[in-house]
Amino acid sequence: MERTRRYLGVVAALAALMLVAAACSDDPDTAEGDTAGAGAAAAAPFGSACSELPASGAGSLEGMMTAPVAEAAAANPLLSSLVMDLDLAGLTDTLNSADGLTVFAPTNDAFAAAAEADPEGMEAMMADPTGDFAGLLSYHVVEGQIPPDELAGEHTTLEGSTLTVEGSGESFTVDGTAMVVCGDIHTDNATVYVIDGVLHP
Repeated sequence: MERTRRYLGVVAALAALMLVAAACSDDPDTAEGDTAGAGAAAAAPFGSACSELPASGAGSLEGMMTAPVAEAAAANPLLSSLVMDLDLAGLTDTLNSADGLTVFAPTNDAFAAAAEADPEGMEAMMADPTGDFAGLLSYHVVEGQIPPDELAGEHTTLEGSTLTVEGSGESFTVDGTAMVVCGDIHTDNATVYVIDGVLHP
């Protein structure tokens, strides 16, 4: 009788341990779950200009993640010129509705410098913003969301030409002229690399 009681006690203990193990394996808060979550989490954006973004609200890194790319850029204090130009070129809806993009986004200062360097050329493009100017802006956009570790190399743009990114880690140049000053910003449908120069096909 005593032996039977001990046997039943061992069986009950083993059953309880199996239930606990099963519950732990399904628990997302276990160490294994946390490790998987940490691996899947995106790395923080990098670059000297990232500090110029708001700490909270629509223009913050967190706020931009919930909006499509052109809408998110509208709340970013570095990119107001780009947003205005996208509207003039008729590209806002196109970018906002795309499934996945990588955008090399010139800063306000970059557009100002380009206009100062070639005022006649800029004036000519702005005379028909949905023509050559739209092509210029489309050259800054690549299909698919490119992470930093795949950024270096050649990428075909929406304009049809190829741009070249060089560098690694947190230091990249685009077409040998523009530096990434705040990279790996995520919006609802795009990955954004803010650059300090306007690119030309």
